[in-house]
Amino acid sequence: MNQTNTPKKTLKQEFFELVRFTLVVLAIIIPIRVFIAQPFIVNGESMLPTLENGDYLIIDEISYKKIEPQRGEVIVFRYPTNHKRFLIKRIIGLPGETITLEGSKVTIKQQDGSTLQLKEEYLNGNFSTYGSWVLSEDEYFVMGDNRQNSSDSRTWGALDEDLIVGRTFLRLFPLNHINVSPGKIASEEIEIILK
Repeated sequence: MNQTNTPKKTLKQEFFELVRFTLVVLAIIIPIRVFIAQPFIVNGESMLPTLENGDYLIIDEISYKKIEPQRGEVIVFRYPTNHKRFLIKRIIGLPGETITLEGSKVTIKQQDGSTLQLKEEYLNGNFSTYGSWVLSEDEYFVMGDNRQNSSDSRTWGALDEDLIVGRTFLRLFPLNHINVSPGKIASEEIEIILK
């Protein structure tokens, strides 16, 4: 029987292999973490029942470099009056639209002159707000799904596009609610064309 003797690695060689492996892993993970996806923990109840306090999310930071945010998507953005804070809300109004709230009815006049009303089955209860907001070409109107307990565009106005960090990509916790694109609703599912 012929056995091949493989030389044993020294402690120094094992240490350098560990360092090299660690550097390779960091070279892969850090760019992903900084430029592509970011963890986010939901803090508060403004998105109930869609997202709960403590939900652990991964935010897609790269898609909006290629495509425009869409109505119905849940996004994370920098708070307009304090850029160190982050909020999570649903996109209701798109650039160039006029949003009108009458009680719990949301009506949107689009750039092409057509009017639609939102059918929002994901809401947590009724809300009552009155007002109208005209969005410029780089502004969005966002609201929480728990409208009675949400600081959103109704309070601080339209959201500038450059404050958007990204959209929800993955919910990892709690384990029984793991899903892709948590809370996303396609715009055609919530729009009722009026005129």
